[in-house]
Amino acid sequence: MRLTVHHETRYRFTEPQARIVQLLRLFPADTSHQTVVNWRIDVDCDARLREGFDGYGNVTRMLYAEGPVDALVLTVSGEALLTETDGPIEGTDEPFPPDLFRRVTSLTRADALIKGLGQGDDLAAMTALARAIHARWPLDRRPTPTIRPAIEAASAARLAPRDMAQIFIAAARARGVPARYVSGYSLSGDDERRTAAPHAWAEAYVSGGWYAFDPATGGRSGLDHIRVAVALDAAGAAPIAGVRMGAGEEELDVDVRVGSEVE
Repeated sequence: MRLTVHHETRYRFTEPQARIVQLLRLFPADTSHQTVVNWRIDVDCDARLREGFDGYGNVTRMLYAEGPVDALVLTVSGEALLTETDGPIEGTDEPFPPDLFRRVTSLTRADALIKGLGQGDDLAAMTALARAIHARWPLDRRPTPTIRPAIEAASAARLAPRDMAQIFIAAARARGVPARYVSGYSLSGDDERRTAAPHAWAEAYVSGGWYAFDPATGGRSGLDHIRVAVALDAAGAAPIAGVRMGAGEEELDVDVRVGSEVE
């Protein structure tokens, strides 16, 4: 399947900014499951983009915009070909061994509720874990203003995909299974009314490889997921992170459109 993405992020400032520096994790890489056909970023002001990689091997761009800047629009557009397979994800840049992803962070601690979501440490058990999270918490795709720890999120009535992914990771690590957070894009909804948004899911290292699981859908991730960045938790895989130098308030507006075409 071929997926097309148009992701526009608009910043407006009540007072001009002297400088803006951002780390962008918005560029997918080729894997055994996906091939990036084309991908680009456009900025509507005078800015420099420097290509690089973060500590997890994610493709990054550092953005530097000198002021005065009273508005900034980032536009990401691209296409990726996705293939479905029952095997693990291969062809990724892996600077760390899987055991690193057993490390518990402040966002991925597990309490009794999270530990009680199931048992087992194999592929079937991780699939059952994704299904259990999906069944327990109704999905709310509205983004939360801040990243919540898994324990805090678990007390809510409804969860965003980001929360479900972190609960999955916390539960998996509590069983000794390496697990990591994944940010990217996905389609959702039925065939007649497909919508899209930046999405989050998880990968667990079982049966000798990394397998992707999406608690928001209750199973394995498939042809409608474009994998962009991985990290220990949501903070480490944030699509955009940065600082601005200047007074005033910031307004943010995001528009994402993802289309699909069967190859």
